[in-house]
Amino acid sequence: MATEFADSFCSSEWAELCAKWHDLGKFTPDWQNKIRQGTGYDLDAHIETIGGKVNHSSAGAVLAFRKIKVDAIARILGYIIAGHHAGLPDWYPGDEATGAPLPERISKKNDLKELDLTDLQQIDQIDDAKPFIEAQSPKTPPFGSKEWKKGTEHLHLWIRMLFSCLVDADFLDTESFMAPEKNSLRGIHASMQDLKDRFDSFMEMLQEKASLSSVNQQRKEILEACRKKAVLKSGFFSLTVPTGGGKTLSSVAFALEHALAHGKKRIIVAIPYTSIIEQTSKVLKYGTDDDEQIQKNLKEDKYLFGDQNVIEHHSNIDPEKENHKNRLASENWDAPVIVTTNVQLFESLLSCRSSSCRKLHNIAESVIILDEAQMLPPEFLKPILSVLQGLVEYFGVTVVLCTATQPALSGTIGSEQSAFQGLPECTEIVDSPLTLAKKLERVRFHFPSPETPRISWEELRDEISKYPQCLAVVNTRKDCRTLHALLPEGTIHLSAFMCGEERSDVISAVKRKLKEGQPVRVVSTQLVEAGVDIDFPVVFRAMAGLDSIAQSAGRCNREGKLKTLGDVFVFMPPNPAPPGLLRKGENAAKEILLSDLPGNLSPETFKRYFEIFFRSAISFDKSGFSKDMCSEAANFIFQFRSQSYKFRLIDDQIQKSIIVWYRGKRSAVSSTEYFEDLRRFGPNRFLLRKLQRFTVNVPVRLHENIARQGMIEEISGLYVQRSPGLYREGLGLLPQPEQWSEEFLCF
Repeated sequence: MATEFADSFCSSEWAELCAKWHDLGKFTPDWQNKIRQGTGYDLDAHIETIGGKVNHSSAGAVLAFRKIKVDAIARILGYIIAGHHAGLPDWYPGDEATGAPLPERISKKNDLKELDLTDLQQIDQIDDAKPFIEAQSPKTPPFGSKEWKKGTEHLHLWIRMLFSCLVDADFLDTESFMAPEKNSLRGIHASMQDLKDRFDSFMEMLQEKASLSSVNQQRKEILEACRKKAVLKSGFFSLTVPTGGGKTLSSVAFALEHALAHGKKRIIVAIPYTSIIEQTSKVLKYGTDDDEQIQKNLKEDKYLFGDQNVIEHHSNIDPEKENHKNRLASENWDAPVIVTTNVQLFESLLSCRSSSCRKLHNIAESVIILDEAQMLPPEFLKPILSVLQGLVEYFGVTVVLCTATQPALSGTIGSEQSAFQGLPECTEIVDSPLTLAKKLERVRFHFPSPETPRISWEELRDEISKYPQCLAVVNTRKDCRTLHALLPEGTIHLSAFMCGEERSDVISAVKRKLKEGQPVRVVSTQLVEAGVDIDFPVVFRAMAGLDSIAQSAGRCNREGKLKTLGDVFVFMPPNPAPPGLLRKGENAAKEILLSDLPGNLSPETFKRYFEIFFRSAISFDKSGFSKDMCSEAANFIFQFRSQSYKFRLIDDQIQKSIIVWYRGKRSAVSSTEYFEDLRRFGPNRFLLRKLQRFTVNVPVRLHENIARQGMIEEISGLYVQRSPGLYREGLGLLPQPEQWSEEFLCF
């Protein structure tokens, strides 16, 4: 199996040798005695090691250094074999968390001149072991290319891919023996041709029902452009389409056509937020994200790809809607369509753990759609763009950067010491993004000049109150609550201090009011900016980065149903954006406005904006990727484990979770119904996924303050709301003590 997996990137010889040597330590008498004792075959078997733990993963790595004369080549096999259970090790010693480096695992006194040959000397005497020991070293160079030295920056990725082939084969082989009924459910999916046929039929049906509006006409032209460009050779593509232009389905149309033209095996859609994942996954499975329409489509057999062919891989999956086959496929991404998070994709590509890496070989020969590409975190941009380049150049991957606000990711990025080379030029799928932007123009922007004085919240309240249907987007949760408190009764509040279940309920209610023409005003943080399909006639946006402003504008006249253009009012709030990326985005936007007060935002404007924004970045390599993965790559010296621990797109040391009290409006499920199970049985995967919908993440200091107030309690390692005053429907978490009245302080 490992050999077959690695064939797609011309490295089957390497994978075969890893597979033959990885369990060599199981020939030792201690391991054989452990097996006999554990199975009851021989109860008198004696195990020399303390506690019955026997190291079987080092022997093959020791053999690699004994047999292969070039240490640098032996390191390739050593990392993979020694780490096939514990994870890829470092070469140099790190801190306590990173564990023993590879030299320490295989030698005496951390000196490779004194290999620990104890196990090998025993194995050498066993006849059954000889075919494994005598296996020949690979003749194929890394990447299967004689020009492999040109790709030293990507050698760590090649080793991870080999590691993936080994550990996935190991998992699957064990499963086929231990749980054959489970194993038989794997790999039963529709072909890419079947998916394309289903997609074409579905899109034909949609277009027949669609009105003859200018927006729908443009969506049709975008779809055709995607199909036309799909025959071009693999590489980097950009799909620059204004919000509401049908990017999701059009990008999938490109991916399907491209996969069939070039033999790609799967489509991977990576998205920045789990809230957008749930929406996108529903669209790809059922053709809509409307729950009532989904049930109707299923009854009429008019859904899109279906549940069995689309795998969601993130933490918010509802286990009641997740079948056994889907859970299996999410372990190693063995399905034709994967919808996942940027966190899951990129942290796996830089992980050391076997469970995270086993899916990597299934990324080879795929089409990756990076939705909302402007959301890639700048502080990790260097390693992210590097692994994307490696995937395209050596593993047959095509990448589509899909966004309304295309970031400047090609050429030189940044300035002075932080500057680095980004991606090669991307092929734009839409021939003229500027012309398309003008055709899909549905709003007029009202920008303040950079010298415009800051408006008070009371003045803003008076402006918003003029419009019965209106969305106001601000930069912080505090600003959101301040403005919401000033607006008329019935105004809706929306922020990340509300749990996911309530946010979904609120957005569903807002959509219904808009559809029915009822008055509805919403004050929200940036969480509505990406992927939330709502359509207001008027939007107010606090000054921020131009990408954020454009995303907010995508919630205005989204369907082009207004007789005139929608209005987007950009205002200078009482307080500047908080320090960090938000402040840098605001400053970059102001610099653009100093030279030009655009009536609309064009692709060229965004290119200039991101160039200015990236120049302000202090570092694009927060995790030290260049040092850990590239500085000594030519000698195959890597700090796999150290980099894995440092590359965290979401730092779990900065935030902690609280499970709050909330009863869903649509689901009628209350979080408190699960608390007794948590007390009695402790956390399990299914319970954790259910509770995820009722979780709010807060800064660590705030979490500690809430705990000191006695407002939360710990149950089986999870923090659960204890007092009714902590969470209030419509406002979410109320973390500041001055917001808790006496009635809410009682337990």
